[in-house]
Amino acid sequence: MSHTPLLQSLLIVVHLSFMCGAVHFFVPEEQGPGVLVGTLRFHYPSPYQLLTVDYLWLDSDTGSLYTTERRMDREELCPEETRADGCIIRHTAIVGAAVDLVQFSVIVEDINDNAPHFENTEIHLSVSEDVSIGAGFLLDDLAQDTDIGSNGTIHYIIEGSDGVFDVDAEDEGSIKLVVKAALDRETQDEYNITLVAKDRGSPSLTAAVALRITVTDVNDNCPSFSPDSRQNVTISGGSPKNTLVAQVKATDPDFGTNSAITYNFSPKMSERARALFSLDSLTGSVILTQDLQSDISEEIVLKVQASGLHCSPADTQVTVSVHPRAKEEPTLKIGFIARHENQTLMVAENEPSTLLAVLELEGNRGLEDLSLNIEGEVPFTLNHQRGKYLLSTSRALDYEEKRQHLISVTVQRSDQGSVITVSVHVIRVVVTDVNDNPPIFPVSLYELEVEENNEPEALLKVTASDADSEDNGRVTYRLGEHTHRSFNIDQYTGQLFVSVSLDREQQRLHIIRVTAQDSGFPPLETTVTVHIRVMDKNDNAPVFAMPHFIFFVPENAPVLAPVGAIGVTDADEGENGSIVMYVSNSSGPFVIPNSKNTLHITTSLDREMQDRFEFWVMASDNGAPIRLTSSVRIIVYIEDINDNKPKVILPVSNLTCLTVPPNTTAGTIITRVYAVDQDTGLNSELIYTVINQSRPFKVDSKTGNITLAQRLQGPDLRMHNLFVVVSDRGKPSPLHTAVWVNLFVNDSSETCHLDCEPQEPSWPSPTTSESVGCPTNQESTNSPNQIQIILFLGLGMMIVSLCLFVGTVVLHRRKKQSQKKTNENEVPLKLLDKYFSDE
Repeated sequence: MSHTPLLQSLLIVVHLSFMCGAVHFFVPEEQGPGVLVGTLRFHYPSPYQLLTVDYLWLDSDTGSLYTTERRMDREELCPEETRADGCIIRHTAIVGAAVDLVQFSVIVEDINDNAPHFENTEIHLSVSEDVSIGAGFLLDDLAQDTDIGSNGTIHYIIEGSDGVFDVDAEDEGSIKLVVKAALDRETQDEYNITLVAKDRGSPSLTAAVALRITVTDVNDNCPSFSPDSRQNVTISGGSPKNTLVAQVKATDPDFGTNSAITYNFSPKMSERARALFSLDSLTGSVILTQDLQSDISEEIVLKVQASGLHCSPADTQVTVSVHPRAKEEPTLKIGFIARHENQTLMVAENEPSTLLAVLELEGNRGLEDLSLNIEGEVPFTLNHQRGKYLLSTSRALDYEEKRQHLISVTVQRSDQGSVITVSVHVIRVVVTDVNDNPPIFPVSLYELEVEENNEPEALLKVTASDADSEDNGRVTYRLGEHTHRSFNIDQYTGQLFVSVSLDREQQRLHIIRVTAQDSGFPPLETTVTVHIRVMDKNDNAPVFAMPHFIFFVPENAPVLAPVGAIGVTDADEGENGSIVMYVSNSSGPFVIPNSKNTLHITTSLDREMQDRFEFWVMASDNGAPIRLTSSVRIIVYIEDINDNKPKVILPVSNLTCLTVPPNTTAGTIITRVYAVDQDTGLNSELIYTVINQSRPFKVDSKTGNITLAQRLQGPDLRMHNLFVVVSDRGKPSPLHTAVWVNLFVNDSSETCHLDCEPQEPSWPSPTTSESVGCPTNQESTNSPNQIQIILFLGLGMMIVSLCLFVGTVVLHRRKKQSQKKTNENEVPLKLLDKYFSDE
């Protein structure tokens, strides 16, 4: 077709306005190829040609419109601002023989193919703990859904709020978080819940965002002292200014500025107390405001108040007992002997009793009433020697038990039977770690089960702890020297990996030694055993012991007699390795009963009918989910037994007669007895024997050839009936067949023939050469001319009778010969008993 008319038509109509909405087709978006959209056949004549073929193709004959491989996505085809009015795609086609240009509309209908989505992965919101129940908080992060209608209509639900919060989305375009229960920041200061947006399409699509709600604090708690907050302290009357006497502590469960506490002395406190002591309003520390020069005992009560914002003050009490000052207080001199840093003794753990320092009191006078003592139960002792005190450890220190000791050395004075503490000096002892603890595993044996054929993966993580510190407690892991290279371990985390698939049939148990070693000097280590037991999968089909099996069975084997065992194994275990065997697709006389591995005969066998059977045996395991099957070829050879007598082929009948000329040369092969035996081996090897007197003829015992043993003479011109027995060599007893070989020595050219079978020879075998059997139809004394005359006369006289009865005679002779033929090659039992032995 020429394109000129088409172009002309296009140019004509390009300036015309199309009629909108003349033909409409509706199609859901995202349809696969080949979906029928509609047809132009009901609106326009054929043929049809579509000019816009991006999303549709048009059958030019039927006018049917179908979707193409390119799917129509409504959200992609139509801008967002036009979607509400419908997604209309206009198409142009040429129709009819007149080449008319028409336009039709395809309205792409929305399907729920877009799930709602949030711009952010988390929404954070702060709510005051004193908010009232039912209060709502507007959430700015709304979910968006590009679908329209019910597919794009979103409703919201809350998950994981335990009934404390709910969501209200009744107003279109907004969503509120509603408080459903009272909040208490001191009980729970944060809620992690999930906001789920679900459209109303079918099926519904959802999106979720984490909603983190922080409960902010309000000042709803006041400071308070604990019931045991009251203190009793003792100080010396000579205590210097700024001495810390005591410290009070109140608590407020609020947060930030709401928990700020201010400490003050109560207005009810005495003037002397206010003059001697000051109180830090922030820390609650009670401090001497002047040097205390008191030579008397007294007790001063300090009343302390703790105040918070908009709260009534809480109060407590500190009772200070002042002891008279010593007239001349000595000083304590410490002479360090052990290693020390910044007035701190450094003692290694596990050391035996060690001298640490020498303590000495210094002063002008009054030292004789003073003594040094250690407060509390500590592993240290003071030994008084010549006015000095030796500070020593009383036992070995343990870093893992306690890393630091504070030794409180008190200077005490005896006064009228009572002991007064003059001063207290604290000596700090730091215990240094030595590598005295090996890594310890929580168990002595790790056990793990892994399915074979696994993907390379992490198996398990072993973890050892070390009570030592720093390098002494830093543990690394290694595998034993003889571990298979397919296993490895992360030296820092103890994660054990396998890099290859495990095979249970190769190794069902892997024993791995893992050693944990610390980084101390010298390093200490501990070893643990990991047993990885590989669990079986049905990944091994049964395997036959041989590529094929050959069996031999005698043909006289009884029914259900065993033929032989078929060796088969399956490397899997349990049901995966349990094997069932059966004969496959065989009509032969064999079966494997009870799914065992022994082949049995189902019927009687006859080698002469079939001497071998070939078939397949299937072996199937009981594994799951799929049973695995193997097959093997079986050949059974049927062994021969002597169950067939020799069969004489030549001569064909006991009535067969052969004329031997008198001038035959000695040694000439006259004829042959030929027999076959359907058995094999010795059972088919034949021996030919003449039972009666055969002179002047002899038979070859192997070939059956009958030869003239000597020159024929006058007495030999007669009928010779040779009784030949054919025997096989079968065991345990041979089988026999006999045949008459009739030789008529005569110079006549007439065909020799017998009318009856020869009679059995007398016993013992005759020694003369007289013929045995019935007379022949030819006499040795008659000349050929005489025989011809007699026959001519007889035929002339009987020609009419013979013509009438010739058919009857022929039929009668054939019937007689047929009846005798089946038995003509068998030796009469009486004759065999008389003339044949088994040798």
